[in-house]
Amino acid sequence: MTFMSIRSVGLALLMAFAAAGALAAGKTLTVTEKVDLPASATAAWATIKDFNGWQDWHPAIGSTEIIRGKGNTKGTARVMNTKDGGRITEELMSYSPAAMKYSYRIIESPLPVTNYLSTLKVNKTKTGSTVVWTATFKAKPGISDNDAKKTMAGVYRAGLDNLTNVVK
Repeated sequence: MTFMSIRSVGLALLMAFAAAGALAAGKTLTVTEKVDLPASATAAWATIKDFNGWQDWHPAIGSTEIIRGKGNTKGTARVMNTKDGGRITEELMSYSPAAMKYSYRIIESPLPVTNYLSTLKVNKTKTGSTVVWTATFKAKPGISDNDAKKTMAGVYRAGLDNLTNVVK
């Protein structure tokens, strides 16, 4: 084999390994859940707007503690303690009271996802409001895409369904 053909085979192998690595990293998944509420968008926003107050509306959250930042400002980090003993560390990526939405990312958690970025948004409707919770993420290694999506959809449904009880 000539130097050029050895180099070509080496380059082809390198590209094949890179492609295999990209596939192993998993594809980006999306989950979106929503709930329609008879309450106004202002009332719905008042319930979910506090990045440090999820224990007031999500039934799985026992407490929240700000560990960096000032609450509803970009860069604020929180630790949420779930009622079953889990700890989820998250960072606020954007916050817009005018648009009634914010986005955050998971830094560390026992959830079966990585590269997680989520948005909570309240929309005004003719009959009240709709709260939309959406996220993009990848399944952790060893977790199927379906299982990761199912888990996150379940977390969202628990919180959104409970909003019908707490938004006035």
